[in-house]
Amino acid sequence: MKQGTAARTRHFDLIVIGAGPAGAAAARTAAVSGLQVALVDKRRFPRPKLCGGGITGRAMGHYRRIFGDALPDIPLVTCDRFSFFGFGQDLGLTTGVAPLYLGMRHALDATLVAQALDAGAADFTGQGGALDTGDNCLTLNGLRLIAPLIIAADGVNSPTARQLFGQAFDRDRIGFALEVEHPETDTTAPVRIDFGAADWGYGWRFPKASGTTVGIGGVMARNADMKSALAAYQQRLNLPGDLPVKGQFLPFGAFRSVPGKGRILLAGDAAGLVDPITGEGIGHALLSGELAARAAITALSRAAPDQALAHYCHALKPTHQGLRHACLLRNIMFRERLRPAFIRSFRSSRTLRTEYFRLMAGETEYGPLMRHMAGRLPGFALKVLRGI
Repeated sequence: MKQGTAARTRHFDLIVIGAGPAGAAAARTAAVSGLQVALVDKRRFPRPKLCGGGITGRAMGHYRRIFGDALPDIPLVTCDRFSFFGFGQDLGLTTGVAPLYLGMRHALDATLVAQALDAGAADFTGQGGALDTGDNCLTLNGLRLIAPLIIAADGVNSPTARQLFGQAFDRDRIGFALEVEHPETDTTAPVRIDFGAADWGYGWRFPKASGTTVGIGGVMARNADMKSALAAYQQRLNLPGDLPVKGQFLPFGAFRSVPGKGRILLAGDAAGLVDPITGEGIGHALLSGELAARAAITALSRAAPDQALAHYCHALKPTHQGLRHACLLRNIMFRERLRPAFIRSFRSSRTLRTEYFRLMAGETEYGPLMRHMAGRLPGFALKVLRGI
């Protein structure tokens, strides 16, 4: 690390803003490669975070590759039993499939940050700052951090995205989620997913070691009274409705086709990388953080930091394609006239369910899943699927 000529200036190869899964993955990947990395977050860890805390097999595969451990060292419930409901109808129980790992985000994030710091990233957590996008300079309480490249993984409300694009997200497309932590737990209970618990969204009940997480999420523009929907969902589950409720925006597949500008790359929720069907964000966060860091590594090795964003966009193409397919499938699932066909297909087709779980495990993508589903849907849906 070189000391700047001005007092209280430090130079790095890469600054990572935001230390959630995307930021921690980016910082660790870059630090392991030998880059001098500053990891910045306005909060200290552990810190509370609204999230269902479901880690899919796909996400766990990314974790193992990036962080080198079989599982994060946090309390996890491993569940391979799933109870599905669709628009109030029981779609059946599925068992013995690829598991979902269930844990608390405050524990997961703290562990990922510690692993990034252990890899050599410099710790600037607990410090908010002002970003100068022109000079790639971040000022923290009088200390100036300067780097040729910045990865911003600062969440769905990303201040960096607002600075670059004028807004962090499109309010007409953004999702919103509400969540409650119930103290009662039953780690033998199945994961429950209710399609349609919110309009163009779903509800979830996740059993964990410390309690049960219950929530709903859907497209915000279609849900004028999400609190009432959550209350109705808890009532359906015979759970009390008097516990504190947390809320957060959810970028349901409303990703940025170019996730950044100049020498600043956006990753995770800041880039809109959340699956619009499953609501999964952790897996995409880990992968995008890694890909952004590898793009930075490649560009800096060629002394061409201006090329990092192009490298990153290229690496993200498969992820963006999967999210486009998922948005098309959501368009079919939640259209009222197609709802009966979706319910029949999901209830009766074991193959369709198997493909769904293979998707969550990272063994297949949305394209093959949708082609399998196409033969079970009416002509209108086939028009939607045309070109897949």
